Amino acid sequence: MNADAEPSSKDEASGNYGDFDFIVVSNRLPVDRISGADGDTWRRSPGGLVTALAPVMGKADGAWVGWPGSPDEELEPFDHDNMHLKPVPLSTDEVELYYEGFSNTTLWPLYHDVIATPEFHRTWWDAYRTVNRRFADAAASVAAKGATVWVQDYQLQLVPQLLRQARPDLKIGFFNHIPFPPLEIFAQLPWRRNIIEGLLGADLIGFQRPSDASNFLRCVRRFAGYTIRQQQVNVTTEDGLSYVSRAEAFPISIDAAQIAELAQREDVIERSKQIRRELGNPDTVLLGVDRLDYTKGISHRLKAYGELLEDGRITVENAAMIQVASPSRERVEQYRLLREEVEGTVGRISGTYDTISNTALRYLHHSYPVEEMVALYLAADVMLVTALRDGMNLVAKEYVAARTGNTGTLVLSEFTGAADQLRQAVLVNPHDIDGLKAAILTAINMPAREASRRMRLMRRQVLQNDVERWSRNFLEALDQDQDRDQSQNQDPDREREQ
Repeated sequence: MNADAEPSSKDEASGNYGDFDFIVVSNRLPVDRISGADGDTWRRSPGGLVTALAPVMGKADGAWVGWPGSPDEELEPFDHDNMHLKPVPLSTDEVELYYEGFSNTTLWPLYHDVIATPEFHRTWWDAYRTVNRRFADAAASVAAKGATVWVQDYQLQLVPQLLRQARPDLKIGFFNHIPFPPLEIFAQLPWRRNIIEGLLGADLIGFQRPSDASNFLRCVRRFAGYTIRQQQVNVTTEDGLSYVSRAEAFPISIDAAQIAELAQREDVIERSKQIRRELGNPDTVLLGVDRLDYTKGISHRLKAYGELLEDGRITVENAAMIQVASPSRERVEQYRLLREEVEGTVGRISGTYDTISNTALRYLHHSYPVEEMVALYLAADVMLVTALRDGMNLVAKEYVAARTGNTGTLVLSEFTGAADQLRQAVLVNPHDIDGLKAAILTAINMPAREASRRMRLMRRQVLQNDVERWSRNFLEALDQDQDRDQSQNQDPDREREQ
């Protein structure tokens, strides 16, 4: 395998191991900085990944490696709750080149079916390699002998191979939270083989959907020349190290119990009623919740909703829509242009159809705490998830988990990973505006009994397959893979048979 990078400063043979048996490596640390009069403090981030892995950290003597969120700052390692945190510094230039550049202007659009045009710059690639090396070295420095290291997401795709080179004793997993593109799209990437070989450093590579795993394995065969058998790749490195890397789907989920619990709290229920009153108590409330991102299909959704109002098939007196679009990557030009487009559409719809008493469309460019989000889920009769491409889309699962009375309907893009599990949703191709309009009307007019049947089945799926089960399934599979590799390495006859 071609490392395409200078040798690591970490020398595994020296026996200079760290102290932690379980390490998570992600672009960001699992804490947010809170500035106050008495100085800075840290608060655990609300994301599902943190929720899923915090218990594992407590049981397994865990450490988390990531960027603390501020450029040009070097922090010493520190402990928070039951986690040891290892900050990785990034300069202002590295944030621009590695994160905003290669990660989010090269890889993000490429992996989302080129909805926007990816840009390929060698300076961005060089920064990506440098930063991935820094993350790998940080992980190697805290990992005990034989530790498990779980690397997260597309910003760190070179880390598995770099860890493998530095510390062949480690058990390495990788999970890709976004889609993996078809071979014909991935082929555009000038550094396609470097990325493939970087990922193949992991014993287990997890994807959201079986199709993503299949896309990856096709790229492995084409661009790295390996033979694939039953989703397994027999890898041999330039220094003679042999091991098996496996690609498989592990669809991520949410903390369903937390969402369901909040949905039954009296203050949250009262807030949901207040939201409906503030909209003029329409017969139907429609809801969209997204990061303001071109992959989410917000413009398509607003176009369909505006045409339904124009056609008179819904009226502002009996329907209202809320669109939450939380800020996202506002320094990237494509996102600034998207915001202008969305806000222009919102202004036209509101200016045309709002009345003194009724709101056609309430647009909220904010992030909200989870309690407010659950209140919005309870207030909404119809949830609109119209992503053009999405690895999973956890908003769809959160809406389902919140509907404890088995009411409400979900309109769901077939291009989301969630569509594989939530098959009772009203599935739609968001590029088909007429089809999207018909799906919205189907959801609005669905008989209560049919809506309840569908929601009950979807809730069962979400509650049984929560984020804790996702992390447990992945880590158990990683353990099994490592045990299998060790037994094969100890049995030369079995290796010859393969």
